[in-house]
Amino acid sequence: MSTHSAEGQGNTDRLAQVFRAAKEEARAAFVGYLPAGYPTVAESVENMVALARYADLIEVGIPFTDPMMDGPTIQAAADTALAHGFRVKHTIAVVRDVVAAGGNCVVMSYWNPILQYGPEKFAAELAAAGGLGSIIPDLLPEESGRWSAACEAEGLSPVYLVAPSTTEERLAITCSAAKGFVYAASHMGITGAQEQVASSAAELVRRTREHTDLPVAVGLGVRNGQQARDIAEFADGVIVGSALIQAVEEGTLPDLAAELAAGVRGRA
Repeated sequence: MSTHSAEGQGNTDRLAQVFRAAKEEARAAFVGYLPAGYPTVAESVENMVALARYADLIEVGIPFTDPMMDGPTIQAAADTALAHGFRVKHTIAVVRDVVAAGGNCVVMSYWNPILQYGPEKFAAELAAAGGLGSIIPDLLPEESGRWSAACEAEGLSPVYLVAPSTTEERLAITCSAAKGFVYAASHMGITGAQEQVASSAAELVRRTREHTDLPVAVGLGVRNGQQARDIAEFADGVIVGSALIQAVEEGTLPDLAAELAAGVRGRA
């Protein structure tokens, strides 16, 4: 029995619509993460615009000095961005430029940078830039009243995370608070490309769907088209981060993005 219905939100949940559009093509959505400001603000926009040619949704990361779940690849990229003078305000400009180029964007950030910036101010500026929502891994639904209100006021969708260890009670709480989609972390621990995505991901998606009609996207560990294809068989979206950063470093971003886009279409 669903406790939360995507359809019940009417047409206001533009983020969920990104996934529904992919579903109408009988495929999963491809969600790609890159940090704003890496290696510079201008280059991060160029990379995200290139990624948006293949990805249905771009997670625009906000570099942070004290991340909770970022692995070495994302942390090193964040350190580079910060060393080059990245500030939270640059995130808005990056989102605006990527949206102007035709991309769909959400921000992925820890709560502290948004809290310091001013949640209401950040939400208003993100919405004005064309952003669709947020993913904040360290903000629990029951502690997110201020951010939820800011998102509601600006038409943004707050996305929350679930993991294999999440209890049924917490699944219900998280899904009832979520909009846009539910982020299913395939394994416990930090981010990073894995040789094999945890088998617990399919079971987590099944459990999550018992509590919501929202799309469920799987992230953490995806590194190639075959893994994307495997996950697309049971999830509504496939989220890729560290592997894309490595591709930026190696100059192979378009190649990997094309491979992942083929994967969610069952052609990897």
